[in-house]
Amino acid sequence: MTVRRLGYSLLLSVLAGCTVGPDFSRPASPEVAGYTPEPLAAQTTSASVPGGEAQRFVKDLDIPGQWWTLFRSEPLNALIEEALKANPNLQAAQAALRVAQENSEAQRGAFLPTVTGKFGVTRQKSSNAAFGAPGGSLFTLNTAGLDVSYAPDVFGGTRRGVEALDARVDYQRFQVEASYLTLTSNVVTAAIVEASLRAQVAAYEQIIEAEKSQLEVLQRQFDLGGSSKAAVLAQQANLAQTQAALPALQKQLAQQRNLLAALAGRFPSEEVAAKFDLAGLQLPVDLPVSLPSQLVDQRPDIRATEALLHAANAQIGVATAAKLPQFSLTASIGRTASDFSSLFQPGSGVWSIGAGLVQPIFNGGMLEHQRRSAIAARDQAAAQYRATVIAAFQNVADALRALQHDAEALAAQVAAERAAAASLELARDQFKLGAVSYLSLLTAEQTYQQARIALIQAQASRFSDTAALFQALGGGWWNRMDVALGENGRPLPPPKMPAEMAGTEKKQ
Repeated sequence: MTVRRLGYSLLLSVLAGCTVGPDFSRPASPEVAGYTPEPLAAQTTSASVPGGEAQRFVKDLDIPGQWWTLFRSEPLNALIEEALKANPNLQAAQAALRVAQENSEAQRGAFLPTVTGKFGVTRQKSSNAAFGAPGGSLFTLNTAGLDVSYAPDVFGGTRRGVEALDARVDYQRFQVEASYLTLTSNVVTAAIVEASLRAQVAAYEQIIEAEKSQLEVLQRQFDLGGSSKAAVLAQQANLAQTQAALPALQKQLAQQRNLLAALAGRFPSEEVAAKFDLAGLQLPVDLPVSLPSQLVDQRPDIRATEALLHAANAQIGVATAAKLPQFSLTASIGRTASDFSSLFQPGSGVWSIGAGLVQPIFNGGMLEHQRRSAIAARDQAAAQYRATVIAAFQNVADALRALQHDAEALAAQVAAERAAAASLELARDQFKLGAVSYLSLLTAEQTYQQARIALIQAQASRFSDTAALFQALGGGWWNRMDVALGENGRPLPPPKMPAEMAGTEKKQ
């Protein structure tokens, strides 16, 4: 008898090691050598204005966890720190991670037996009519006991379910990192846009003052008979047109300030103290260009989509196990007595033990179709993963192209602005001498106005392109030293760097 029991135990141990469904393996990195068809230039073009420094592309240069500090702006650093503490979207992502963690831990309870305590008192009247006698009897029944039930995970369906939930935890963890990266990138970009708008507003105000002075000159000349009424009216129209453009920029600037307040977790009436201008930002010179094989490990959105693929893969095992026999073990022990004082007396004990097996035989093909559905869901997740990877590579390529071409555009815009300024100065001098018509002066003014605004926008693009590259490469979450705090001050550590990437980074 002992040998038989030992054999059953060994058999159950062997069966417990079976896990149906495919094991998950991480998708291979794309076999591409770079982000562009041709090799990248060693550095970008430079321009002799603030924000016009040549930027160098450094292969395999690691990204700091707080990459925005490379812009050397203390107000920007302080605002991002505030946003990381108060932004509700980031807090929601952190809460979603805790939900996934608790669900995963809850599911692990299925590996252990369920023990239920019970106690009951029943007052009952029975009838003697079945025995051909009148009347009946009253009695009280007291019961107390423990019920134990256990469903052995013979074919690994429970293990696959836990695996799927663990993958969901990974998904939410990388969603936190994606939210972190999106928030910091949005704050940096919003600060750059504010700086650009502030510079454009200042430029328009200076242009308006210059056009007012020119109008006064024309008015005096007209009063003295040295200028036509048409020239005065044309200058008035040009001034009014320039003044009309200013409120639109001021509106955009006010809206940008509202955006910064919202990103920092504030209401619009709670304006942030920091104000940004292009002179307060420094353009990072050394730019990282991660290896394509590393990008899939660095991008939080790719890692999150990979986790969804893992969860979908595990669900195939869950659906497969549902078609196989389900085992159950039950036991019960307790006591029964007609009065409470006798409940624990000798002879009141009761017990039971049992085992069961349930095998689906016919269910209209439901379980098979559910398994096929799980396979199709895995295929869908795999396609979405590939789409995310391609989009990530496109993001990096777009940022690299923008850095190269916008640097060239800035250099050209510097030359255009300086040429327009020199042309305007010459036109003003010649107009005073009567050497050119007012139409030539008006054309020079409009050309300079457009060139100056375009120069400011080109300067801002260099900063925005740089922020976009850091975001496209993953933002350096694996180097973060800070720890986000969740509810009750519990830490939410960032995901660890994959083992295959450990030790390969060069610190910046």
